[in-house]
Amino acid sequence: MKRLILISLSALGLAACQSDKPVTQGQTPSFYVSMAKAGAEVDAAMARDMISAYRGNNGLRPLTLDPDLQAAAQAEADAMASADRPSSADAFKARLASGGFAQPAANLSAGYHTLAEAFSGWRESQPHNRVLLDARATRIGIATAYAPNSKYKVYWALAVAADRR
Repeated sequence: MKRLILISLSALGLAACQSDKPVTQGQTPSFYVSMAKAGAEVDAAMARDMISAYRGNNGLRPLTLDPDLQAAAQAEADAMASADRPSSADAFKARLASGGFAQPAANLSAGYHTLAEAFSGWRESQPHNRVLLDARATRIGIATAYAPNSKYKVYWALAVAADRR
């Protein structure tokens, strides 16, 4: 457990150093900003850096943000928020594959209010952790959608894939 906490803190620290958005004194780091409000957008670069650092701690290569995966993740998060329920990861992966993505994997979830919460929850769930540590993955897209009247409030879509065919 101590090792997992140290790895997590290392990943968060490394990600904070690598983010494209500098943190000024008194500003909340983007991985702690609540997505449970209108207009909130997950810091995709921070997510990429956190997940890539975690992958690096496990001997895997970093991921690259992919605009098409990003758009697909946003569309899926929006659809889940509209339906007020998580979607099928298998159905989402099938749509990604039919869209030309090689070996796609996905984490679809709801209820996490911050990137830090989502990242922690995914690491602690064996099926979700497999997606984070998919050795075939080279690309990432991540998005959230806010549903103010939902019990979950925030829907998350994370997609990873290998290079396009």
